[in-house]
Amino acid sequence: MNNNDRLVRLRYALDLKDSEMVEIFKLGDADVSLGDVRYLLSKQDEQADDEDDFTENVYRKECTNRLFESFLNGLIVYKRGRQLSKTGEPVKMTYALKHDKDVNNILLKKVKVALKLTNEDVLDILEDAGVFISKGELSAVLRKEDHRNYQECGDRYARNFLKGLALRYRE
Repeated sequence: MNNNDRLVRLRYALDLKDSEMVEIFKLGDADVSLGDVRYLLSKQDEQADDEDDFTENVYRKECTNRLFESFLNGLIVYKRGRQLSKTGEPVKMTYALKHDKDVNNILLKKVKVALKLTNEDVLDILEDAGVFISKGELSAVLRKEDHRNYQECGDRYARNFLKGLALRYRE
């Protein structure tokens, strides 16, 4: 699963319109136009017919890690408002994505913050999608990368988390 797939699934789960996506990107300090959003969400027409379930989709415009994290940061601001420091100044956006393998962990963490979800809510969302994990496993996925109990979040959990979000927010 690539960042474009994650973006498409998140957009569907939260029922976001293209114009809202542009606004969210802007809140995350990314300059993205309506046309860019449509390119990020649309697949190239020239994909082979003999694809299996494990080949990645190819989109008209690639969503980089930085752009995807800007969207997630913007989603937090869009849903919860901009965080202010003690002096009243807006807090500068942080970018935690260092490697491609961290994308799913960051996705879970930032969507959890944006939607004000508790750990129990996340477990329920995964359960709705048919995935059962323990609180300890979830805690390991939500830790910082340099923590000794950190566990990498696989595509299966991220995909089912987004599926569970869709089941919860689109009904």
